[in-house]
Amino acid sequence: MRCAYPPYNEPIKNGGCGMSDYRRALQPGGVFFFTVVTYQRRSYFASDTAVNHLREAFRKVRAARPFVVDAMVVLPDHLHCIWRLPQGDGDYSSRWREIKKTVSRRIAPRSDERRERRVWQRRFWEHVIRDDENWRRHVGYIHYNPVKHGYAARPADWPWSSFSRFVARGWHETSWGEAEPESIRGLDFE
Repeated sequence: MRCAYPPYNEPIKNGGCGMSDYRRALQPGGVFFFTVVTYQRRSYFASDTAVNHLREAFRKVRAARPFVVDAMVVLPDHLHCIWRLPQGDGDYSSRWREIKKTVSRRIAPRSDERRERRVWQRRFWEHVIRDDENWRRHVGYIHYNPVKHGYAARPADWPWSSFSRFVARGWHETSWGEAEPESIRGLDFE
C-alpha cells in the first residue's frame, strides 16, 4: 500500500501510512462544483429508476439541509453538479454523506462483510467557484459531459441533465454543444 509522505517536521507514525489528511475547501455560503464517482466506476445510474433514487435522495437531504443545485448531470458511473450553500453554512460533506447513504440503501440493499454498500467511491472532488466566468465554464463542462463521454451526440439529447432547464431560461440555445465549446476545451474534472 502506498501513502503520502508526512510533512518534513512531523514524526512518522504507524509505519507512515495512517489515515490521509484531506483538506476540504470550506467557504460558508459558497458555490461549489463537485464530481462524485461510483465504486469502481460501475454503471449504477444507467436507468431512470436509479436516477430517480438519486433525485429522491437529493430531495430528502435538501428538505432537511437546504442547498440549491445550479447545474447537474448524471452519467452511468459519475455525476457533476454545482451547489449553492446557505449563508453561514459550509457543510457540504454531511449532505453528500446523507445523499450517498440514501442512494446506497436503495441500489444495494445488502451490505458486504464489512457492512458497506459499495455504490460510491469513498470521497468526492470539490472546487470552489470563484467568479461568474468560473461558474460558466463549470456549467458548460457539466452540460457537455455526456457528449465528451460518448453518451449523446449533443447535450440536448441527454435526459439526466439540467441542460433543458438552461435552454428554457434562455441561458443556452438548444444547439449549444453540438461542437465542443472553446470555453471548456481542455477541462477535465473526472
